[in-house]
Amino acid sequence: MQVGFIGLGNVGGKLAGSVLRNGYDLCVFDLDAARMGDFVARGASAARDPADLMRRCDTVITCLPSPAASAAVVEAMLPEIDETKIWLEMSTTDATEIKRLAGLVSARGGVAVECPVSGGCHRADTANISIFAGCDRATFERVLPLLTTLGRRVLHTGEIGTASVLKVMTNYLATANLLTCCEALVTMKAAGMDLNTAYEAMKISSGTSFVHETESQVILNGSRDISFTMDLVKKDVGLFQDIAQEAGVPLEISPLLLRIFEDGIARYGARELSPNIIRRLEDATGLQINAPGFPAEMVDDEPEEPGYEVIPTGLSKPLLAT
Repeated sequence: MQVGFIGLGNVGGKLAGSVLRNGYDLCVFDLDAARMGDFVARGASAARDPADLMRRCDTVITCLPSPAASAAVVEAMLPEIDETKIWLEMSTTDATEIKRLAGLVSARGGVAVECPVSGGCHRADTANISIFAGCDRATFERVLPLLTTLGRRVLHTGEIGTASVLKVMTNYLATANLLTCCEALVTMKAAGMDLNTAYEAMKISSGTSFVHETESQVILNGSRDISFTMDLVKKDVGLFQDIAQEAGVPLEISPLLLRIFEDGIARYGARELSPNIIRRLEDATGLQINAPGFPAEMVDDEPEEPGYEVIPTGLSKPLLAT
């Protein structure tokens, strides 16, 4: 199988590295020639453009920064799609758009799978990230061997569109976690607490979270580098807000998160690292939220392990229809 990968950024580059590391014949494309050159030096081939990549590959994976970017790439690949092709979308997008693009792929005879990831760039680097897969069950079984080289925990979420909805939900929760961690750390500093001790108290308590155990560390280091930016947070929380509004759910916290990040973008710029949202509180209080001993960036210290399908609690594994 020749696998194509489009989008070699913070997450995509690490996922593509897992494809290459696991022995697949990999062809890549990115607007950044240097990123492509790095993969060519490691044994991949490079395509001239998205259409060329689709023409050469059996399965094409996209991991792009916005729904608009995904749409442009898929529409460029469409003339080369037929019944032998599979498209895997690993970007964070909205359900309506993924359904539209999947319909275009299906009309050409191809197969589409949405499979956004969750767990941070450091886990993408070691294939220990989680993957949500939206597609019919037969297609899921077909692509599972590839997905388990890209991630450790793979959840079949249902038909096309379901994975995008769940991914947006998890990013909303992560954003809420980030902002509460920021408020907790600044308040502890203002109250005279040692921040190393405050970090540990949060970590070993009912107040801990994945976000605290990762993003709080790079906040306290001062790098604030989690390879995610404020504009992407605003996009993801906005997508979650759209889902809630369409479903008639009167949210109160989600609009507040949006306003906070809109203010952060106005102050520091759209491409500012998302943990630097804490600067709003640092600026307001005159406090610096730093502590010794924390890393500048997160590195996954768990060994890479074979991936597997996650079966939802209370359910049994579905049988593949014959």
